[in-house]
Amino acid sequence: MKSLGIPRSRVLTQLALFRKGGGFLRLNRPCTLGDGIEKIPENRIPHWVARQERAAEAGRFSKFLPASGAATRMFQSLLSAVASGKEGNPDTAPFPEDDSPKKFCEALPDFPFFEDLKAVMRRAGTDLETCLARKAWREIVEFLLLPKGLGYLHLPKGLLLFHRYPKGCRTALEEHLIEAAHIVRDKRGLCRLHITCPPGQEEKVRSFVQKVLPRYEAEYACRFRIGFSVQSPASHTLAVDPENRPFRDEAGNLLFRPGGHGALLDNLNRMKGDLIYIKNIDNVQPDEKKGITVLWKKILGGYLVGIEEEVHRLLQGLDQGREDPGFLEEASALGRERLGLSFPEDFPKWSPAEQRAYLFQRLNRPIRVCGMVRNQGEPGGGPFWVEGKDGLPSRQIVETAQVDRLAPDQRACLAASSHFNPVDLVLSVRDFQGRPFNLKRFADPEAVFITRKTYQGRELKALELPGLWNGAMADWITLFVEVPIETFSPVKTVFDLLRPEHRMEC
Repeated sequence: MKSLGIPRSRVLTQLALFRKGGGFLRLNRPCTLGDGIEKIPENRIPHWVARQERAAEAGRFSKFLPASGAATRMFQSLLSAVASGKEGNPDTAPFPEDDSPKKFCEALPDFPFFEDLKAVMRRAGTDLETCLARKAWREIVEFLLLPKGLGYLHLPKGLLLFHRYPKGCRTALEEHLIEAAHIVRDKRGLCRLHITCPPGQEEKVRSFVQKVLPRYEAEYACRFRIGFSVQSPASHTLAVDPENRPFRDEAGNLLFRPGGHGALLDNLNRMKGDLIYIKNIDNVQPDEKKGITVLWKKILGGYLVGIEEEVHRLLQGLDQGREDPGFLEEASALGRERLGLSFPEDFPKWSPAEQRAYLFQRLNRPIRVCGMVRNQGEPGGGPFWVEGKDGLPSRQIVETAQVDRLAPDQRACLAASSHFNPVDLVLSVRDFQGRPFNLKRFADPEAVFITRKTYQGRELKALELPGLWNGAMADWITLFVEVPIETFSPVKTVFDLLRPEHRMEC
């Protein structure tokens, strides 16, 4: 515990959470258009774009890129080709006609990494075309995934080639750099980003970025200022056995595991930004399809700037002691009608001083504007009104695992959801006096996930911290805005790269 920087008190808290069990959220109803999700009128789009561009020119925007995940899950369907085959000639263990390795290899020329794979196999004395002709699927997959070839299995997802262009191919990380050049560049041409890296791979990511930066700085007439960080070992969580006792390995040492993407709240907190975009590493578009994404990034950013301005103006008045009825009503109306805040039933009967203190406490929080897309059957969380411990509903991004699907009313609420979360957020993380919030104060520490895993053949229970855009932002002021489905093109499996939204003909 000491070597990881984890205090004893935190471990005791984690043990108590295991004993208590992961609690479910209580859904009130799904957020829908007009009831928790706002649709931006077309005639207001130029206004919000202009607001974003002025704030960007002033250097207020930056981009936080969670890129600390490896690509392992992206190739899950191909792993059997490596794990279950016989030794020797890969032809001795052919795959069924409908198996993923066969489909993958037959489509191989359409993937952006085809040329790199061919080159690395040639250097090893193996010809890719010959392997394809004799249907040596396993050998090809091994050269793609394992260190003897491209080593894609354990590379950071951001370093995988996603798109093919006439002048070469680009990684997901490069596409994010280009997107940043369009949305966060200030009047001096400076683009601020922060990239989180997998443990042990920070130098690899840094080296890659330094290699490609000159090309994009010249092409887009900008300069990049990029910070890097890894998920802190102090955010690891203790594993327990099925009886909730601390899990120990064969040497008797306690076993700590990464705490999930919610642990990146520490990295975001240390960034001390102002207005920050967040987007998943695999949700990128090629150049010919970036236009609509850049437009809606600017719309969301401008909308946030407008909301922040109103909230900060009211907070300044509340901080100065204003208690006149008109001003208090204006502040409470903004909370109810624009920010989705709920108030106790007897709030109108409170004294002006009590109302002022309550409004200040509810408004003096980080703000997030989240893009939501129409539900197209993609996996992921969604927007819901969730009942808090005080019984008042608030807008939250909820994962399916946080809901008791055995309860008929909760299952029905999930089924009625019309939108889902593509992880397209823009954040305001400074208070009305320009001071950075301590973002940890606004997380729900009990919104954890408890999962069952194995370690060296032994069963254990693992604890994942509140998700970065779930429980880690539970007490933020939250607004949902509908965005077009065209802004969402995730790559969860390698086959997603064959979708039309990722295909570019040379």
